[in-house]
Formats: sequence, C-alpha cells, structure tokens
Amino acid sequence: MFYLQPFIAAFTGWFTTWIAIYMLFHPREPKRFFGITIQGIFPKRQKQFAAKLGAVVANELLHFNDIAALIKDPDQLADLKPGIEAHVDTFLHVKLKEKLPVISMFVGEGMLSKIKEGLMEEIDLLLPEIITKYTDNLTQKVDIEQMVTERVSNFSSDKLEEILAAVMSKEFRFVELVGGVLGFVIGLIQMGLSFL
Repeated sequence: MFYLQPFIAAFTGWFTTWIAIYMLFHPREPKRFFGITIQGIFPKRQKQFAAKLGAVVANELLHFNDIAALIKDPDQLADLKPGIEAHVDTFLHVKLKEKLPVISMFVGEGMLSKIKEGLMEEIDLLLPEIITKYTDNLTQKVDIEQMVTERVSNFSSDKLEEILAAVMSKEFRFVELVGGVLGFVIGLIQMGLSFL
C-alpha cells in the first residue's frame, strides 16, 4: 500500500484537474450546496465574456473600415463588371423588345452597341460613388462589437462548451496530464520523505 502512494497522488492530481476543467462549464445553472451557490465559470460569466470578446474582435481583429475598403477596391469593382455588362446586354436585346416593341423595331445593332457603350461608361463612373455611399452608410449602422457580443451572449451553454472544447480539447487533456504527472512527482517526494 505504501508503494501505491505516487499512483494515488497521480490519480488525485489528474482527478482534481479534471474537476477544475469540468467546473469551467458545469453546473450550467446555479446550484446551492450548504448555502453556497455554485455555477460553472463560463455560464456564470457568459455576458462578460461576450462583451470582452466583442470588444477584442471589433478593436483588434475586425474593423468595418477594412471590410469597406475591400468592397471599394477597384479590383473588386472590376469583378462586378462582367455581370453588369451581361445584364445590360440582356436588357437591350431581350427585355427592351418586350417592354418597348415599337422602339426596338427602329433601333439596330449599331445603335444598341452605342447605347450599351454609353451605359457601361456611366456605370463605370457611378459604381464607385454608389459603393462608397453604401459602405459609408453601413459604417454608421454596423456595430461589430455589438453583433459579436449579442451572438455570444445568446449562445446556449452547450454551444459555448462545444466551441471552446473544439478549440482547446488538446490543451485541456494536456493540463489533466500535467495534473497527474505533478501528483505522481509529489507522491514520490512524499514517499522519499517517509524513508528519511
């Protein structure tokens, strides 16, 4: 029994570490034991966690101005041009005939090409201005910090545990292992001291 001391200490170290990790998430709802209220750290502090995470995401990771700059980037706008041009083509060659059949009888391909060219030039001038106004307007309306805070606040405790466990499961297992190893080492030291 004396020689089992390091193994008992290792189990105790692992088990207490496992309990500590478990209590990060459980109990999900406050429970009273002997007049003391116990609740998992994350469920208890979910609102504060959400607010901090929202602030970090908005201030350190994701600025809406960066997103707006990407949307306004000339290369991104150029990617829209083929779709717009195809739409203008469809309008001039199909929908115009449906909506204004009399006019389409007097407008030939050459005239349609000139109309299309003029429209595309106008769209090239107008598109950056419209996108800029749109993104500037969105900048006033979109609050990334508030969005992240609300989303994380509204996560169920199960979902929050699932996310954190998915990200940190290896770290949790490592911490449990360290608890067991430290317990074993402490058990060896206690056993060694017993011999002295």
